[in-house]
Amino acid sequence: MSKGYGFIRVAAVTPSLKVGDVDYNISQIIKFAEDADKKGVQITVFPELAITSYTLADLLQNQLLLEKALEGLDKIRKASLGLKSLIIVGLPLALEGKIFNAAAVVQKGKILGVVPKTYIPGYKEFYEERWFASARDLIGKEIRLGSLASKCPIGTDILFKDKNNPEVILGIEICEDLWGPMPPSSFQVIAGANIIANLSASNELVGKADYRRTLVAQQSARSICGYIYSSCGVHESTTDVVFSGHCLIAEDGILLTESERFNLEGEMIINEIDIEHLTLNREKTTSFGEAIHEARKDFRFVEMILGTRSDLVYRYIDPHPFTPKDNAERDKRVQEIFLIQTSGLVKRLLYTKIKKIVIGLSGGLDSTLALLVAAKACQVLNLPLKTIHAITMPGFATTKRTKSNAVKLAEVLGIEIETIDITKGSLQQFEDIGHDDKTQDLTYENVQARYRTFTMMNKANQIGGLVLGTGDLSEIALGWNTFTGDQISHYNVNAGVPKTLVKYLVAWASNRDEFKKAKKVLADILDTPISPELKREKKEISQKTEDIIGPYELHDFYLYHFVRWNSSPSKIIFLAQKAFGDKYPVVILKKWLKLFIKRFFGNQWKRSVMPDGPKVGSVALSPRGDWRMPSDAEVSLWIKDLDKN
Repeated sequence: MSKGYGFIRVAAVTPSLKVGDVDYNISQIIKFAEDADKKGVQITVFPELAITSYTLADLLQNQLLLEKALEGLDKIRKASLGLKSLIIVGLPLALEGKIFNAAAVVQKGKILGVVPKTYIPGYKEFYEERWFASARDLIGKEIRLGSLASKCPIGTDILFKDKNNPEVILGIEICEDLWGPMPPSSFQVIAGANIIANLSASNELVGKADYRRTLVAQQSARSICGYIYSSCGVHESTTDVVFSGHCLIAEDGILLTESERFNLEGEMIINEIDIEHLTLNREKTTSFGEAIHEARKDFRFVEMILGTRSDLVYRYIDPHPFTPKDNAERDKRVQEIFLIQTSGLVKRLLYTKIKKIVIGLSGGLDSTLALLVAAKACQVLNLPLKTIHAITMPGFATTKRTKSNAVKLAEVLGIEIETIDITKGSLQQFEDIGHDDKTQDLTYENVQARYRTFTMMNKANQIGGLVLGTGDLSEIALGWNTFTGDQISHYNVNAGVPKTLVKYLVAWASNRDEFKKAKKVLADILDTPISPELKREKKEISQKTEDIIGPYELHDFYLYHFVRWNSSPSKIIFLAQKAFGDKYPVVILKKWLKLFIKRFFGNQWKRSVMPDGPKVGSVALSPRGDWRMPSDAEVSLWIKDLDKN
């Protein structure tokens, strides 16, 4: 799968149909199928009973209509000879003295199989029990459709497996099947299906679209699959209900795309499903495999031919996977993260019975966030803010701006702050180990970082306090911290928060009532460049972190795809090019990814002894939680994969 990285391009279509006009409907279905094929779609899904239309009521039992539906299916079969795409289309099917609501799978001039609907609704506005039998009533395993000489399999025990990529397996269910307590797709995914197609006829009611959207996303999440949902449109009969043509494509709980409802012209939505992501997530989620013991069912596998895509056209790759684009959604997320951080600290204080919090306040974003969390924890525990003992520790390169902001922030919040200048102590350390204090090397920087932690730990002993860590997830991933320096604390509330999200947490907190008085100083902190401030150069901040190790937006993107999805470096670059467009040349993307990989591997030994801290999202690096990795793993395999592209 390496060439295409496991992407399958799929489409959900709502054609413009006429109720009972099979010839017209077939012409529309073929038109959309041809258009989908031109766009490189590999699986094209049409609505339930699309060949005849859904709202025919008792006419669905009419013999002429049933015969015409079979003729229409044969026309689609013949039209598929010149197409590569797999076509899934709905029709009523008379068989064994019963009528079934069925989905036919067509490719390259062949009908590969037929899947009947299992759950037949007969409540409220639905009367399908009047016309259709359930798939459970089916006796035979094969069927000859109309005048076709060859037989094809029929049943709910059919899955379609790609000849070229056996890990790509397609399952099918129809409308109500999804709404029941035990959807057929649940059994299909346990047997290996990772793409589910649903042919539906779901009418509109107030709030139903939201419920439908949630239902599809949730089924794709619990099933760890791609889900293609196609529904009937506005040209169905409006005698008693109205249809909107709501089409959805979801993957593992994420809605990739959906149609605009109530489109008179019909609509087709297209996206790419990442089979590689789904496979890796299933491998990680051990309970998914365990489900087979609870719901075992035998399936027949029918061969289809898909192949994988080597391009992405329709799928959106988020350049900032940790930070939602929508402001309301982002505020909701950061609020929850803040509550998780606060709750973690509250529990630690309650358990240890420690009455003081010691925090090093630098005037930067990370320590600011930790301070705000500490203040909120005090509020929750009804403790006075004097519980927090902030220390600002200016060194050789500390600027007036950051020192001033640290002091202002503490003072405006009513938190006591102590200034301890570390230059004298650091110079003593240089003298003790025989280091030239004019040589601004790694030793020069780390002595300062360790002295600050040394000072906080001793202060915590003196006043009976807990040293609060401030390093964020991105720094932990890169090893951008000093061992036994800022890497160490008693509890780190920022351990699960990526750098690209920290600023949004601080910005959100600045608008909260309890922190509004600090809004002005928080705004200046948000505007301050990220810097360790460990080298003497100029009066202003000149040692900028992102100039040294690269943009954090890239590192967070790399972190997300490397840890969350176990993606190869070559795939990460492929996705990064799609995500960032022309913002970064590929040579720059590779430069910083190589640095990320080398630092990630080279600093696992620091993560192996990292302090406790709360997980807040899908990516975490605690050696006691999500990420277990040997400290001496070789990096060459991953570097070679990056270099070969």
